[in-house]
Amino acid sequence: MAKVNVKPLDDRVLVSQCEAEEKTAGGIVLPDTAKEKPQRGKIVATGPGKLLDSGERGKMSVSTGDEVFYGKYAGSDVEIDGTKYVILKETDILAIIDR
Repeated sequence: MAKVNVKPLDDRVLVSQCEAEEKTAGGIVLPDTAKEKPQRGKIVATGPGKLLDSGERGKMSVSTGDEVFYGKYAGSDVEIDGTKYVILKETDILAIIDR
């Protein structure tokens, strides 16, 4: 994957989406119109953290390279140099996948 020069603001992250499932668990091939938006991806860039009332930045609980699950309708879809990404708030991330 090429390096992306995007710097998310505050507590936002840039996530590279995983590919949508091509087949169901039973082996049925899904047409493009039936594929669901992926809810899994890898963090490509993170913001500096949420600006707190004290003027300090909150620490991000995720970092670049983490593989995560996020909410189905969360974030904004963007395309950069032909690659699809999602920009999410840190609170939209449901879990970090630990391998």
